[in-house]
Amino acid sequence: MTTHSCIPLLEGFLESVRRDRRRPALHVRGETLSYLALHDRAAALAATLQRMDTGDGPPLTAVFGARSATAFAGVLGALMRGHGYVPLHPNHPAERCRAMLERAGCRAVIADAGATGRLDALLHGLDQALVILLPDDDGAEAARLGRRWPQHTILAAAAMAPAAALEPVAVEPDALAYLLFTSGSTGTPKGVMVTQRNVRAFVDAAVDRYAIGPDDRLSQMFDLTFDLSAFDMFVSWQRGACLCCPGERDLMAPGRFIRENRLTVWFSVPSVGVFARRLGLLRPGAFPSLRLSLFCGEPLPAEVATAWAAAAPRSVVENLYGPTEATIACTVYTWDPESGPAEALHGVVPIGAPLPGMRALVAGDDLLEVPPGGEGELLMAGPQVSAGYWRDPERTAAAFVVPPGRREVHYRTGDRARRPVGDGPLCFLGRRDHQIKVLGHRVELGEVEAVLRDASGVDAVVAVGWPRTATGATGIIGFIGDTTIDGDRVLELVRGRLPSYMVPRELRVLAEIPLNANGKMDRGALLRSLEEPRVPAVG
Repeated sequence: MTTHSCIPLLEGFLESVRRDRRRPALHVRGETLSYLALHDRAAALAATLQRMDTGDGPPLTAVFGARSATAFAGVLGALMRGHGYVPLHPNHPAERCRAMLERAGCRAVIADAGATGRLDALLHGLDQALVILLPDDDGAEAARLGRRWPQHTILAAAAMAPAAALEPVAVEPDALAYLLFTSGSTGTPKGVMVTQRNVRAFVDAAVDRYAIGPDDRLSQMFDLTFDLSAFDMFVSWQRGACLCCPGERDLMAPGRFIRENRLTVWFSVPSVGVFARRLGLLRPGAFPSLRLSLFCGEPLPAEVATAWAAAAPRSVVENLYGPTEATIACTVYTWDPESGPAEALHGVVPIGAPLPGMRALVAGDDLLEVPPGGEGELLMAGPQVSAGYWRDPERTAAAFVVPPGRREVHYRTGDRARRPVGDGPLCFLGRRDHQIKVLGHRVELGEVEAVLRDASGVDAVVAVGWPRTATGATGIIGFIGDTTIDGDRVLELVRGRLPSYMVPRELRVLAEIPLNANGKMDRGALLRSLEEPRVPAVG
């Protein structure tokens, strides 16, 4: 791997630009951008960041946007500048986005048209002066924001530097490619530091495994705040393929999106397959253009794999597994409709075997490997294991360890797995803690509980995933042990601090939270109570 005179993660994209600049690189919001057009948009952003650089702060740039050409160009622009990107979603609570921006120490923000109207809320109470690029703005919004927030430098489209002004920057492979904040059990999101070397190791393995080429058209179902979006972008652009990003309407009709965009590679969380099957959309032969169907982010039910394989008869169906800390995906299992059901455990597709260069260790509480067929925590080692948590050495030391008798750092996933017997696959058994997946998003119930405690002023709170599904849960139910609390008011406060998928769909106010024999709040009892029909109040 090149280590000095190039930007490793961008090599593939830049080579695709040189090879055939007129080929489509991105289709989003009805617009198709060629490789040259996308490159020039990104280079203009990077050149502007270079021109405005103060030299202060970490080499990180925030991208405040979603499902737009500007958001994707912002990712590339940050990387061309030699920075890692920090994705912020404009539909997430401003307080949460502001906290991430402050913790990252970003000095620059690239905002798309959909995020511009939310900048007032993002900037409220922010002390650090920022350079804010609004490449979609004709100048009116930049002028208004500049008058209201004079401590910041806010630039509209006319103030962008030309693409040709960009001076190439050499970036070390161990520099950050992105800093992604995930749900944290203490109530504070964790910033996962993923390096250029980490992402490049995955991308190289993926493009070789899947033989991605310029005639491929890949889906982009994930928001930039979900690390699986890095697969879509960098695997596509590494080999000159086209990335097809659905709009909000298309997300509810994946079959139509596949057909209208002539997709050849599909990648989503299994929940999309679950919903499609429930709605009767997985008819045999429904997706003839697909040659690859990939799922990741939560357990994949065997029934969904079977139905999807029938709907995409020319497609290979694979289940990928990987926490953010191990960079996108680190194990893979190829589904076979004949042998797969027998290898599925509790109706869930196995997670298979590690990608090239990655190593799996199923260990007991002593971090020693369990015998074949034994169950334990899954630890991962190899070039995709991230650099740890941003400015959090204590959490990093707890999660990134060297097990007894080993020499390399392993990431403790917190997931339970069954060690293969012979050449069998790794099987996922669930979480060791109270982390769950809600519609593919990783959620620490402890973070939800921390916000509930703060909003209610009550210590006795519990959050559980409910209703439970084969892929995790479709939502969250909260419990508060204090009948004087106004549950509706608490939920209103919570909605201002958490993204929608983390907000409890219901808050149950109890006289007290039940305790187990150890004096701990009894989650099992609360879950059992949800299985019982509720008796309507009389009178």
